[in-house]
Amino acid sequence: MHPRIIPATLRDLSYIAANLRPEDRAEIDCQLDHWSPALLALTALQGFAYVAELDGNPEAGFGAAEQRGGLWIAWSWGTRRMKRCVPGITGFFHAVLGPQVAARGAWRVEARALAANELALRWLGRLGATQRCRLPGYGRNGEDFFLYDWTRTSNFGEGWNHVPVAKTTGTEAIAAGTDGAGQGRAGARGGIAG
Repeated sequence: MHPRIIPATLRDLSYIAANLRPEDRAEIDCQLDHWSPALLALTALQGFAYVAELDGNPEAGFGAAEQRGGLWIAWSWGTRRMKRCVPGITGFFHAVLGPQVAARGAWRVEARALAANELALRWLGRLGATQRCRLPGYGRNGEDFFLYDWTRTSNFGEGWNHVPVAKTTGTEAIAAGTDGAGQGRAGARGGIAG
């Protein structure tokens, strides 16, 4: 089954954060002094945030948030079933999220990954990110990380540099599930999954 990508909700991100795969838990533990699933989920809702679900269950959260004008931070984490979502997230990243971030004026998008998280390092490379440097001792217990980025002047995704705002706005509306009046599906989803 292919994952379904939907706008993130606090409920879905909290569930994912409470059921993180060990690699993602380790990466988060060494970056944040005190965190809870609810706090991580709330923080992730800044900027663009999406969930990949399998069989109606949220399995991975991902997105990007602006840190300051032109600089964005990309993030992702998930449950043990996240690996099954990676191909769908990758396609959505190139088709929707990248153009959304570019349309908001991003010049640089950064992502950091724990040096021991080999799956994340390989995936960032497949997403077209450039590994810029090792960050020795970046983790709160001295763990090493790698810094990756996409820039508008180098390899800002597949064609992000040439996305007209009108096209991106339409894509954003589709991704957010908005109707013709611009009404989206914010908040918890209704109905019973399953």
